[in-house]
Amino acid sequence: MQKKSPDLSPLSHGQERVLVIDDEDLIRETVALALTEQGYQVTTADSGHRALELMFPAAGEGQARLEVDLAIVDLMLPGVNGLDICRLMRHHNLDMPILILSAKGAEMDRVVGLEVGADDYLPKPFGMRELIARCRALLRRHQWAAAQPDNAVLTYRDIVLHATEFRVLVAGQEVNLSPKEFRILELFMQSPNRVWSREELIQAVWGADFVGDRKTVDVHIRWLREKIEHDPAHPQYVTTLRGFGYRFG
Repeated sequence: MQKKSPDLSPLSHGQERVLVIDDEDLIRETVALALTEQGYQVTTADSGHRALELMFPAAGEGQARLEVDLAIVDLMLPGVNGLDICRLMRHHNLDMPILILSAKGAEMDRVVGLEVGADDYLPKPFGMRELIARCRALLRRHQWAAAQPDNAVLTYRDIVLHATEFRVLVAGQEVNLSPKEFRILELFMQSPNRVWSREELIQAVWGADFVGDRKTVDVHIRWLREKIEHDPAHPQYVTTLRGFGYRFG
């Protein structure tokens, strides 16, 4: 990977904040430099432990929690690895896009990364142009989703979705959904019995410029079923119509 950043025109954005977590000095510094030249505010961490210190400072230390709009996370970090960081961020309902970087390029690694809450996956080695394009796309989709009007409360059978509170209750019990899972369920509940193709879900949830794998949809549907279905192996809410897509209701 070359140290020089790509010659890209500045992006039109409002100083979004990016956290880059990677233990390889050259990659971390090169990514940070490229993003900084594009106008982003960049914070770096050389380990999982350092990232957690920034995002979840211990009480009494007087350190404010780092607020970011996008996290770029290396999968193979020493100590606390990238998957653990993703899990913790989603467990604490941090609503930001997560882009995973990893020298591991196997399909299972991509799937596991998406299952724990990542929004996109970029294998090493990568081109800086592609990384910047993916960051731009993730931020744009996230901003678009945040700007959409919300229906206050959606109800279907024993599922209640509070859109403005980012809360979902199933049979009176609150379940913890990732931002993408929440958006998929919201779409489903807004249009019961509608059949959604993978392409339609990708456009509505990830955006038309999504550059990842279509299996992302299947991963998120499976994870959503595990949280809202009484028996995920025999779903009653989200059913699969082979050759067509998914239907809710």
